[in-house]
Amino acid sequence: MIKDQKSINIKLGTRKSPLALVQAGQVRDLLLAAHKDITVEIIHIVTSGDKFVSQPLTEIGGKGLFTKEIEDGLLDGALDIAVHSMKDMPTILPQGLIIGAMLKREDPRDMLIGKGIKGLADLPQGAVFGTSSLRRAAQVKISRPDVQIVPFRGNVQTRLDKLSHGEAQATMLAKAGLKRLALDNIDGAVLEVEEFLPAIAQGAIGIECREDDIRICELLKPLADTDTMIAVNCERAFLRVLDGSCRTPISGYAQIEKGNIYMRGLIAEPDGSSYKQAELRGDVKDSNYIGVEVGNIIKKGKS
Repeated sequence: MIKDQKSINIKLGTRKSPLALVQAGQVRDLLLAAHKDITVEIIHIVTSGDKFVSQPLTEIGGKGLFTKEIEDGLLDGALDIAVHSMKDMPTILPQGLIIGAMLKREDPRDMLIGKGIKGLADLPQGAVFGTSSLRRAAQVKISRPDVQIVPFRGNVQTRLDKLSHGEAQATMLAKAGLKRLALDNIDGAVLEVEEFLPAIAQGAIGIECREDDIRICELLKPLADTDTMIAVNCERAFLRVLDGSCRTPISGYAQIEKGNIYMRGLIAEPDGSSYKQAELRGDVKDSNYIGVEVGNIIKKGKS
């Protein structure tokens, strides 16, 4: 705990979707539990990604649309920290900003949602599957080329409402987000990472701050989960090699066990017609290299 931190007010920026607010509240509560005599003010920011909900992200700019306005607030001093789903973060941050901490990762898996559906094999022939994720669409098509993909954008509840109104027979959402919103008991099936690779950094919450704000960096230290940061940074190194964005179906997951890290990655055509994958295991101290090397293996066409 930092001494003499009386009257410190931390301005926390976040999107105002229900899930983003839950995540911001979690960070606020952890900060208040870790440090005395501080306050945390949650500031809602409307991002470009929130404004243009009817268009696919691939058409309007990609992941950075969910972070730009918030990062502008960090850079101009209006905000002290920002809370993000790490899977929404571009692999390269604006100069002067860093991820100061990542919370312990929640369940990284995807959940296939639909009445009576226990797996991809249960989808009816020619089923309509709703998703805004090229990654999910491509992996579904790899297993089930007969399935029809329709676009689903909006927050978690919006997508569940579209499903209940019959716009699709199934959809897919992150188990972590459903759990944080207390919606993880809905009808569907959790897909194991061996069967369906998640998005890079899925389930991880990151806290962004200014690199030169030593006071804030110190305050964030008790919230940082080392294994999560190592695994997610390995995945992001893999993504960076492939120049990944939401325009490319890329999946990857790094798992740490007994001092070793195991990284699996996949890149696919959007229609699932072809894909490449690779995996590598090594010492956790070489995690960044392992992420880069998995990306290089795929880039060179080896699988």
